[in-house]
Amino acid sequence: MADRIDRHTSGVYIIAATPFTDDGALDLASLDRLIDFYAEKGVTGLTILGIMGEADKLTAEERITVLERVLARTSLPVIVGVSDAGIGNLAALALHAMDKGAAGVMVAPARGPARDDRVVNYFHAVCDALGDDVPVCFQDFPQITGVPVSPRTILELTRDRPQIVMLKHEDCPGLPKITTIRKAEEAGSPRLSILVGNGGLYLPQELARGVDGAMTGFAYPEALVEIVRLHLGGEADRAEDIFDAYLPILRHEQQPVFGLAVRKAILMKRGAIASAATRAPGPRLSATDLVELDRLMARTTDKLKDL
Repeated sequence: MADRIDRHTSGVYIIAATPFTDDGALDLASLDRLIDFYAEKGVTGLTILGIMGEADKLTAEERITVLERVLARTSLPVIVGVSDAGIGNLAALALHAMDKGAAGVMVAPARGPARDDRVVNYFHAVCDALGDDVPVCFQDFPQITGVPVSPRTILELTRDRPQIVMLKHEDCPGLPKITTIRKAEEAGSPRLSILVGNGGLYLPQELARGVDGAMTGFAYPEALVEIVRLHLGGEADRAEDIFDAYLPILRHEQQPVFGLAVRKAILMKRGAIASAATRAPGPRLSATDLVELDRLMARTTDKLKDL
C-alpha cells in the first residue's frame, strides 16, 4: 500500500484525465496506458476523479470502476476526489477508496453562500463522517466552486481537524494566500502541504512562495516534475528556463472549458490515450484547432532541444 499524504507531502501529483471512447464510454484500456504514461514521466503520485477527470459526468458505478482500476494498476500514491452534494455519498466513496489503498481524499467546499462559518461547519461534518484516520486535501478552487475561502478559515480548519493535511491551492490571484499561510506556520500554526493547480501557470512564483509542488493536469507531466525538482533543489533560474519553454502550450491548455479538449488531444497525440473525446456536453477541437495545436507542440519540442 502506498504511503498516505501528510503535512510534508511534496512533488507532483498529476491530475489524471478519464479516457473515453469516441462514443462516450469509459475506455479502461486507455486508462491503464495513461496511468503507465504518468508513472514513466516521473510523477510522485496521482489525483483521480477531479474536475479534469470529468468526475461530475461519471455515474456512481463508473467512479468506483475508475478508482479501483487505478489503485490496482499503480503503486504510486493516489488521492481520490470525493466531493459530492451529499455527505453520505462523499463518505461512502472516500471510505471505499481508502479501503482499496488510496493515499487520501480531496474535498472541495460545498456550493452555496460564501460564508466562512458555513465552510467551517461543512468540513467539520465531512471530517466527522470520515473519521480521524482519513487524510484530507482541502481543494480551494473558488473559480469553479463559487466559494472563496480565507486563509484564516483554512488555518482554523487544519488546526481544529488534524486530518486536513494538504491544501490544493487554485485560488487566483492566490500568491498572497500562500504567503499568509506560510507566515502563520512560522508563528506556530500546523504546517500544511501545499500543492498548486491552475495548470501550473504560476508555478515558479508559487514555488518561490514556499509551496511543496504541483497538483494539476498539464499534458507534459515531465515538465512539472523537472520544474519542481530543480526549484526545490535550489536551481530556480534553471527551473524557470524549463517553464518558459513550455509556457505557450501550457497557456493554451488553460483556456476555460476548451482547455480540457486541448489537454486530451495532446495526451492522445503523445500516445497516452486512444481518443481525445470528452463526455457530453464537452468541447471538441476543430480541424483548425488541431493544426494550431500541432504547431504549438512542434515549437515546444524545438525549444526543448535548445535547452
